[in-house]
Amino acid sequence: MSPASHEENPTQPESAAEEVQQTAGETVAADAADAGPEAEDAGPEAEDAGPETTDAAPEAADAAGEQPAEAEQAKPARRRSAAGSGEVDRPAAARGGRGTRSAAKATAKKDRPAAASTEVQVELPAEVFDATVNVPLIHQVVVAQQAAARQGTHATKTRGEVRGGGRKPYRQKGTGRARQGSVRAPQFTGGGIVHGPVSRSHAQKTPKKMKAAALRGALSDRARHGLVQVVSGFVDGELPKTADAMSVLSAVTGAAAGASTVLVVADSSDQLTWKSLRNARGVHLIDPGQLNTYDVLTNDRVIFTRAAYESFVARTGAAGGQEER
Repeated sequence: MSPASHEENPTQPESAAEEVQQTAGETVAADAADAGPEAEDAGPEAEDAGPETTDAAPEAADAAGEQPAEAEQAKPARRRSAAGSGEVDRPAAARGGRGTRSAAKATAKKDRPAAASTEVQVELPAEVFDATVNVPLIHQVVVAQQAAARQGTHATKTRGEVRGGGRKPYRQKGTGRARQGSVRAPQFTGGGIVHGPVSRSHAQKTPKKMKAAALRGALSDRARHGLVQVVSGFVDGELPKTADAMSVLSAVTGAAAGASTVLVVADSSDQLTWKSLRNARGVHLIDPGQLNTYDVLTNDRVIFTRAAYESFVARTGAAGGQEER
């Protein structure tokens, strides 16, 4: 540095040590101003400690220079730790989320007490549940029932029903080609269909006695394997509850819900049972008056409500008595 510049800036420190000393002095003065009266009372002590403060100025300056860098490096870490601690300390219920709700629902379902079985021990009448099983008869009735379920609306058009083709496509002789009378003949594209399906009913006439005998045979086969049961009810109270109904069903069958298909026979007037089980997986509801061979065979178990069982036995017993006459 030239002497001229030194004379123009008399307040500029000559060395780095003087600059550090000046910075430390300003820091001490600012702290004394903030301290107020306490700094004035401690004036003599501060004057006596002057040389020590001057000697410690470089160390303070070094510490002051290192502190901002350390603070800048530590700030993101503090933010991350605060965010992490907030996520950890905050309860799961406050955070919410689908996983938390599912876990809470699963815990509540696990803590729910197991429903008691409402199975009723009844003596199944032998004329209905211990009849002879006629397999060919059952097959015939099932095929007839499936045939009656077909719509039979399939149909095609013959050459007389297809639109167009009224004019002879070309002359009869002299072309070297085969004679043709219409472009709507079966051998032409867009022509009629020969021996195609027509709309008809596929229903087969099956006597009532054959249907009743096949149903008795199917129920007897299920009853011999212990797959016919009667329950007093599925839901307690006046409101439908699918979870309670499925718990009772699992207790009666001894298997998990949905593990097997169950045919539940309940009166159509029993809306509590119908509303509780109509959307349940693996459950098929039917009125006792609509009980049929096909539904009995396609389900693993048959479970009657007490009212439906009494109604079915009364109707079947009356029909059997009429047949015997």
